[in-house]
Amino acid sequence: MNPDLIRILRRLDFTEYEAKVYLALLEQAPVSGYAVARQSGVPRSKVYGTLDGLIARGAALASHGEPTLYAPLPPAELLAGRRREAEAAIREAEQGLADYAASSANRRVIWDITGRDEILMRVREAIGRAERRVLLQLWREDAPLLRDALAAAAGRGTEIIVVAYGDPDYPFARVYPHEPGADRITEEYGGRWVILSVDAAEIVAGIVSLGDESRAAWSQHPGLVMPITQQIAHDLYIAELLQAHRETLEATFGPGLVRLRERFGPPVGVGGPR
Repeated sequence: MNPDLIRILRRLDFTEYEAKVYLALLEQAPVSGYAVARQSGVPRSKVYGTLDGLIARGAALASHGEPTLYAPLPPAELLAGRRREAEAAIREAEQGLADYAASSANRRVIWDITGRDEILMRVREAIGRAERRVLLQLWREDAPLLRDALAAAAGRGTEIIVVAYGDPDYPFARVYPHEPGADRITEEYGGRWVILSVDAAEIVAGIVSLGDESRAAWSQHPGLVMPITQQIAHDLYIAELLQAHRETLEATFGPGLVRLRERFGPPVGVGGPR
């Protein structure tokens, strides 16, 4: 039996026994299992299991008579099938490895995005990757530029939850108005921001009210994704608490929890960029 052909078949993921049995079938077929064992040199105790393995892989065929006779898949068909499998595996590996490499790199990097248009474009792109949930904080002035991306995400089953400074007019989302309202927050902090968390795996966060000087961070780094996601979640907790217990909370902390804001807000005279 040709040792070079056995070596070649082993490179095609045949075992040594499978290679010997396949070559024996090429020499003479149809043939019984007993004859295959005698011709291939594979022990009779192993030959039927080896034949079953070749049949399962589509490299051999069996009759249903008595005795059972075996034949090989023609070499051209065998190699064509192996070629299709290899090409499919390579295509899958190319895409999978490229995606993994990009994702792995992104998980280590915090990207600095400059310019209002560029930031909002990055937000729309991230929303386009959403599968389960989008958490978002934004002002009504910026809402129209994200509407189509958010509506498309909602249309494919993604949950959209928004903490809004002013009414964004998003009927496809659960919207929680921030308290206090947009004007007071803008006055205190000196600008508008957008904060986005997609599937708790990707964030965009930054100032968007400074035109070309607007700045934001985009990342899949867990050290940034987790606290940003939790920041939005905590605003949602407060909104839910106010809906359920407003009278009690405002009796203690003032309208819109103003006394908490005065205690933990920015120091007097210190605000965001203007």
